Amino acid sequence: MSDALYVIIFVAGTAVSLLASWRLVGALERVGGAAGLSEGALGMLAALAADAPEITAAVSAIAANDRHVGAGVVIGSNVFNIAALIGVAGVVGGFIALDRRVVSFAGSVAVWIALVALLAVTGALAPAVALVVALIAFAPYLAVLAMQPEHLDTLSLPDRWRNLLAATVRAEEHEMEEGIEALRGRATRADMLLALALVVVVVGASIAMERSATTLGARASVAPIVVGALALAVVTSLPNAVAGVYLALRGRGAAVLSTALNSNSINVIVGLLVATTILGAGSPSSETTYVAAAALALTCIALLLCHWARGVTRTIGWLIIAAYAVYVAVLLARF
Repeated sequence: MSDALYVIIFVAGTAVSLLASWRLVGALERVGGAAGLSEGALGMLAALAADAPEITAAVSAIAANDRHVGAGVVIGSNVFNIAALIGVAGVVGGFIALDRRVVSFAGSVAVWIALVALLAVTGALAPAVALVVALIAFAPYLAVLAMQPEHLDTLSLPDRWRNLLAATVRAEEHEMEEGIEALRGRATRADMLLALALVVVVVGASIAMERSATTLGARASVAPIVVGALALAVVTSLPNAVAGVYLALRGRGAAVLSTALNSNSINVIVGLLVATTILGAGSPSSETTYVAAAALALTCIALLLCHWARGVTRTIGWLIIAAYAVYVAVLLARF
């Protein structure tokens, strides 16, 4: 096929994938809301739906033995998410307050998984081992988010830990309550069928997008890591970026932070670790190591700044965006 046709396929696949994933978020939220899921669990479900394009694109690339593209998509998306959600949120929002307990709670899990991703791509941990290590932190975190707030006080933990955990989760979920309440009891069978149909559409469109981008990159002699960690990572993360700006303009700092960090954790666990456990990881490379190290570094920088300032300021937003610009410049210069 001609380059022009591949460009058309890429643009069409991108548009369909992103629009379908956006609709999928709404459909799954209605289904989950009617099922009585907690606000935290609904947020995680929405993050999974929004991540469908990058996860599918990554799995498609790994299955086709384009492992630099596959790892680049999910980890590069994580770098972009920090810049687009937290960085841009600070710039457009001016100042978005954050409870330090929320930053520490969600941030500690995000840093753990970003570190596991780095160890996995360098070959220090086999994919299956890395998956288990990631789940050591993520599974309890997900279990806590899935609990209704009133049940947190019943956890078999020391009083200090239990009270701190309950207060943290309540602070994180408080912002979501108004929007979630509107979803209770509204799901229909049509929503369930729509969600299934949209999953198929997202998967098909994302595969077409990834295959066309990889082919065009190879024909233009563009490094696979640049195709994955920059081009595909950015376009597949746009729904999260739009959601982040929307939340920032309404001052919902905890929701912005949770969207960014939960999305990144899901990307690593599903798009990288599960995929490479099943399909194989390939040989370590300096390209994927650089992207994974950048994701870990930018995550730590953003969380430290947010914790120190008790929120995201406009200055912090610009600093995070500047750090992302340096990451892109180095990526293009070196690879």
